[in-house]
Amino acid sequence: MMELNAANGAAAANASDVIADTTTQTFMKDVIEESNKRPVLVDFWAEWCGPCKSLTPILEKAVRAAGGTVKLVKMDIDKHPQIPGQLGIQSIPAVFAFDKGQPVDGFVGALPEGQVTAFIERLTGKTNPSTELLNEAEAKRAANEFDEATSLFAEVLTEDPANARALAGLVRCHIAAGDLEQAKETFEMIPADASKDKTAAPAITAAKAALDLAEQAGKVSGEAGELEAKVNANPADHQARFDLAVSLSAKGEKEKAAEHLLSIIKKDRKWNEEAARKQLLQFFDAWGPMDEATVDARKKLSTILFS
Repeated sequence: MMELNAANGAAAANASDVIADTTTQTFMKDVIEESNKRPVLVDFWAEWCGPCKSLTPILEKAVRAAGGTVKLVKMDIDKHPQIPGQLGIQSIPAVFAFDKGQPVDGFVGALPEGQVTAFIERLTGKTNPSTELLNEAEAKRAANEFDEATSLFAEVLTEDPANARALAGLVRCHIAAGDLEQAKETFEMIPADASKDKTAAPAITAAKAALDLAEQAGKVSGEAGELEAKVNANPADHQARFDLAVSLSAKGEKEKAAEHLLSIIKKDRKWNEEAARKQLLQFFDAWGPMDEATVDARKKLSTILFS
């Protein structure tokens, strides 16, 4: 269980303090008055509602992780229909956020964990400690500081073993370490429905692309030096240049890898059913849209294709 930073002056979060049930009679005290101290999420649910049973545990987990900055109050609409009726609730699960005595935000439907966390962060103006760790870990990985990144991803997974962003990041660290089998095993641990989470989907896509590239690089015939010699001897050998690009990408030499594929596209974009362009797009997925190599190569690709 997490504690807020002492500078925030908040007490440790525990289930009895941050999660409660409410009734029509106690709603004013549990929600309206409490929201003058901190934001309150009200989870409107019913026993017969399947999606409610999926969402409530996610809400409870996210609220506990928020360390006391927000409270969750649950209301059974069948037992207490008056408040939901006044709020105009027509379908459940429905979540209303109250702050300073007023409803300020909300959503309907069973959102995935990442979106619930993002909703709470937006409401409180505070970043979840796990999110901060993930951001730091991903920055370390992008800077090729893989040992540090691995430790940070592992720290997140200690608290949340199914965290898709952490697992995806760990996949890429294992690839960088040359442990392809461990990377595959870790990728298989990512929950099947995790890609529905907008906050995790890009990391999962990048991890899958990186894994595919690593497997592809393992099948390339010849070392990078040998392939480079072939290209220098015969610049028109597109297959050697293509294989060299895959090999260079696996070694982290992204700019050089992209340049070789761009060279093929410039000379013969239709070669091997546009294999160079398709491979470059796979590089972009693995490197990420904000990577400098992706941004630079994408600009050059657009210039070639539309000139």
